[in-house]
Amino acid sequence: MTEQSSTTTPAQSYRNLFIILCAGFVLSGIATTIVGPMLPVFIRRWSLDDGQAGLFSTVQFVASWCGTLASTAIVSWRGYRTPLVLGYLLMGVGLFFLNAEAYRAAMIAVGTYGVGYGLITPGTNLLVAEVGGAKSASHLNLLNSSWGVGAMACSPLIALALRRNAVSGFLAGFAVFGGLITLGLLFSSFGKQEHSEVAEAGASSAPQIGLAVTVALASLFFIYVAVENGIGIWAAEYAKRLASGITATTTLAPAFFYSGLTSGRAFAPLALHRLSERKVVLGALGVTVIGTIFLIVSTKLTFALAAIFIAGLGCASVYPIYIAWLSRWYGAGARKIGGVLFALASLGGSAGPGLVGFTSKLTGSLRTGFLVPLLGILIMVFLVFALRRQASA
Repeated sequence: MTEQSSTTTPAQSYRNLFIILCAGFVLSGIATTIVGPMLPVFIRRWSLDDGQAGLFSTVQFVASWCGTLASTAIVSWRGYRTPLVLGYLLMGVGLFFLNAEAYRAAMIAVGTYGVGYGLITPGTNLLVAEVGGAKSASHLNLLNSSWGVGAMACSPLIALALRRNAVSGFLAGFAVFGGLITLGLLFSSFGKQEHSEVAEAGASSAPQIGLAVTVALASLFFIYVAVENGIGIWAAEYAKRLASGITATTTLAPAFFYSGLTSGRAFAPLALHRLSERKVVLGALGVTVIGTIFLIVSTKLTFALAAIFIAGLGCASVYPIYIAWLSRWYGAGARKIGGVLFALASLGGSAGPGLVGFTSKLTGSLRTGFLVPLLGILIMVFLVFALRRQASA
């Protein structure tokens, strides 16, 4: 009886922790994507051009990059719990002050919650990847589908808040949610994963990966997040221009992208039971190409919304599989190299929407701006083909 308890208790502890981590990723999905549905409001409030509007995502993801770098250092020093607790605390504070009347105050709020989810993203993904073992890709898809739930819910919630003139109240609710996640993490058991010595003890046995593979994987992290945010953040503004004004439907445009993302991640474990991870990634990227091309050529709102959904569906399983590759290929060394790769992903999140906005301003067409994520997808297809031997290992 005692032996059975000792073997089941860690599994139960991990399940409880996994539930809290998934709940936290719902909030992270809201925080990561909230600039999209709020962007038309900010543009109208402060009469911003596309270049100025793109700075919101730039600040958000540069702050996230800083949080990611800090997370790597804190994990090595204190384990996973500390950066997660601090991250959700900052996320709640930043969301609470997002609807500020002053442009600079809103930017500071964006930077605050950006640091917050930069702190929680690497640790959460790497913790699940370490414990998940052979099923890490499936577990990561489920975890990141929780992120998608938050991202998908964000636009409808903001649309409802705008309709009721209650944006500040909704943001306060998000802040309370962040506080509850913080408390849950403070009282959860992280088991032996709580201390970095576990990983460091096995560092000498970590597999040796060539520089070319590392550069290619780092590029995939950077480009993927640039593509996802380049489409997701600008979806509402693109829909608004097709409809010639802000409506409930245009505000909901990012929800179509993230509903595709969430649906794909929920069903990805089924596909991974039958197909190799590499085939799933290539198929997903092909779907994303189709969706992005449809978005670029769309002239009607309904067609654009369908294209946005298809693009999100294609993006669904790509990033979780990249993270699974990171954990599998680098073993115990993933904690250290992961900090660099997640930091690059944050920079990609900053660069993607910024480049879309810059291209749109330069050419006078947001439609042309979406050529930026299309190019990024094609580059990822090339890199995944180049990594075919490593991905099949």
